[in-house]
Amino acid sequence: MNKKKVLGKIIKTPDNPLGYTFDKLENNNSNSNYCVRFTVPEFTSICPVTSQPDFATLVIDYVPKTWLLESKSLKIFIQSFRNYGIFHEDVTILIGKYILKQAKPNWLRVAGFFAPRGGIPIDVFWQSGKIPKNCFVPEISNFIKKNQMG
Repeated sequence: MNKKKVLGKIIKTPDNPLGYTFDKLENNNSNSNYCVRFTVPEFTSICPVTSQPDFATLVIDYVPKTWLLESKSLKIFIQSFRNYGIFHEDVTILIGKYILKQAKPNWLRVAGFFAPRGGIPIDVFWQSGKIPKNCFVPEISNFIKKNQMG
């Protein structure tokens, strides 16, 4: 297990996500393929062109290998986008790449369901590789039907 930086501590949210390091926990079930889903219903970032806030629901699904993401650490990372200027596509991919690089899961998917701007919602999906065999991963379409935005 790596040294915890945020769990059990009062932490100031970083001004931006760049260079962030997640806390991780050892996966005690690394011999099993299973899916972990984080749902972030109140994601906020800033449009880099208009400086207006962008709102989204993020769905992060991953099949862990050696490490689990510590949820408070993920929450602080997500909060660091609150005043950060970034496009929808870029933020979805950046979140995915940070998780992939640090947690090294067997598989990862990040879906960003952004609230409509100019009447048009933008949904962005990014994933690493193929879902491992014999692993149940809930369909994103089930999430969309259950949680329509807009």
